[in-house]
Amino acid sequence: MSGIDFDVGALGEAVVFLEHFRDLPDVRQSSKVIYPLDEVLLLSLLAVLAGAETFVDIARFGDRKQAFLRRFRPFLEGTPSHDHLGDIFATLDAGQFQRCFVAWVSSLTGASAEVIAIDGKTVRRSGQKAGGKSGGRAAIHMVSAFAARQRLVLGAVKVDEKSNEITAIPKLLAMMAIEGAIVTIDAMGCQRTIAQTILDKKADYVLALKGNQGALHSDVALFVAEQKARGFHDSRITRNTTVDGDHGRIETRATTVIHDVAWLQKRHEWPGLGALVIIDSTRETGSKIEQETRLYLTSLMLPADQLGAIVRSHWAIENSLHWVMDMVFRDDECRVRTQHAPANFTTIKHLALNLLRRAPGKDSLRLRRKVAAWDDQFLADVISR
Repeated sequence: MSGIDFDVGALGEAVVFLEHFRDLPDVRQSSKVIYPLDEVLLLSLLAVLAGAETFVDIARFGDRKQAFLRRFRPFLEGTPSHDHLGDIFATLDAGQFQRCFVAWVSSLTGASAEVIAIDGKTVRRSGQKAGGKSGGRAAIHMVSAFAARQRLVLGAVKVDEKSNEITAIPKLLAMMAIEGAIVTIDAMGCQRTIAQTILDKKADYVLALKGNQGALHSDVALFVAEQKARGFHDSRITRNTTVDGDHGRIETRATTVIHDVAWLQKRHEWPGLGALVIIDSTRETGSKIEQETRLYLTSLMLPADQLGAIVRSHWAIENSLHWVMDMVFRDDECRVRTQHAPANFTTIKHLALNLLRRAPGKDSLRLRRKVAAWDDQFLADVISR
């Protein structure tokens, strides 16, 4: 059965995001549903926007904000307890919930993101120690896709307990419309099948190359070392250097792109390989100097200045998503643990993050959450976008 069946015009102020969750299945028996699913989702999102970090917080928000909530939905039976909320989120299909989320985000962006960074993050306290009623369970690991320029979460999937990011990334890619985008992934995602999946969806890739691709990495590393020793006289290249300074640290990044890779393609048959990217970085902090070389495979045929910028933009997922989830939404302290609840609660937080980023003004995300708790009209405006 469909969990959300409503007439937006007949139920108070419009809530845009709910329109994309109409087809979300509700496994509860219809005769026993006291709290409609659209009301549960709305309550949860509003509470998280206003600072809630647990189901207890959400339940208390519902107790104190019923007059405000009824601006949008009837809430004829009030709001659920924290135990009831936990049960609903535990049984809600995480994959279906995420597909609805992806459809909603697509309506916000209107077009494919320019650079989509994909990376994983463990929700550290979502696991359970052995010995409890349900036995031990590892903390969940979520793989997210992040639009680097728009700074929006595009989608996320939970890694299966007995699997890893290699199997989760194709599932995430399958949910999204990425035609024309550039997908950046760290070394875990440097796999032939993932590269081919990206190409099949009419997108391009920039993939970090490390030792998990043994023979390929060895051949590329040896070739790069030889070419550096010869000043790249045997290769067609473009080069670019940038220097950044911040907090007493100076970082110089020299990007070299090798454009003739036919020999490598012949030997390894890597899908759509267009160039090799070499990033030589030097970090100076006082008297301390650190040097590092990173290698990338790409399907793009762009010069070094553009590819260097694309590689750097990948770190937006660390700074503008993972860090924000921990520091603003206290993600690593969240103890939601039962069944699908951790993944679904993460999706609610991603919804909140995207809406807060789209809110007008120059306040920090942390301050916007506080304003959402203090100012009902601001909170109403955020969910109407």
